[in-house]
Amino acid sequence: MTPRTDPLTVEVVELIGSVVARYYEEYDEAAYKHGLTGAQARVLGLLSLDPMPMRRIAQKLKCEPSNVTGIVDRLESRGLVERRPDPSDRRVKLAAVTEDGGRTAARLRDTLDFAREPLGELSVEERTMLRDLLKRMLGTG
Repeated sequence: MTPRTDPLTVEVVELIGSVVARYYEEYDEAAYKHGLTGAQARVLGLLSLDPMPMRRIAQKLKCEPSNVTGIVDRLESRGLVERRPDPSDRRVKLAAVTEDGGRTAARLRDTLDFAREPLGELSVEERTMLRDLLKRMLGTG
């Protein structure tokens, strides 16, 4: 096992932190241009992939379900999200994007260049390797 304090590990951790910070900064700027907070934009982006219950959104965003409820309330009041019964369990409500919410999420995604541009400079093999290494680090691959 690699010690946590070796110079290469420290450098990699700092680089990952810089990438994450720049990603969130650009995400927040893009969200603002669409009249959203960063948190609203992230919820909208998640829901554009799949409808999900509040608890699952909170797990994915690593926050409290009560925070998600407020975010979904605000997105719902703007017509970007709706609540609907879960077809597999009618007691559970799913948050789902509306047609307008899906369009907004797509426009938001299209304005995020930070990751897309540098990744475009990597070969397919390099991007595949990076993806696989990140999945391994996260325990999902």
